[in-house]
Amino acid sequence: MTDPAPLPYRPAAGIMLINDAKKVFVGQRIDTRLAAWQMPQGGLDEGEEPQAAALRELEEETGIRPDLVEVIACSGKELLYDLPADMVGRLWKGRYRGQRQTWFLMRFLGTDADVKLETEHPEFHAWRWAEPDELPDLIVPFKRELYSAILNEFRPYL
Repeated sequence: MTDPAPLPYRPAAGIMLINDAKKVFVGQRIDTRLAAWQMPQGGLDEGEEPQAAALRELEEETGIRPDLVEVIACSGKELLYDLPADMVGRLWKGRYRGQRQTWFLMRFLGTDADVKLETEHPEFHAWRWAEPDELPDLIVPFKRELYSAILNEFRPYL
């Protein structure tokens, strides 16, 4: 088991995508047996700005093009989460203890038909719109505190 203490956090971006009813997009990952749902998120490429990464990840994971969203807000600081100890050595080649994420609240300007999970490298096998207050109960347990922080950050807009 890898000791996570000396490892850095992986730089990443996340997206809370809301529709006109202020429900939040969540996807169910294809690489887990858990019935957990999550919002789109992913790592920053070398030299990439968080907003550019968020828009890229959104399209890569959901097929939603950048012109179909409007950025409403950005988290005031990076939000952190730690991986469970048994996952540290397995994810990201064991180089990170978790992620430090910049989160963006975005409004979806398209229609449900614009969501296309069959991307080049699919990450979700299902998706739905969820009530914001459902989010902490939908995510894997080690990200619940993170999702509560995201909700608190963006609550004025929901």
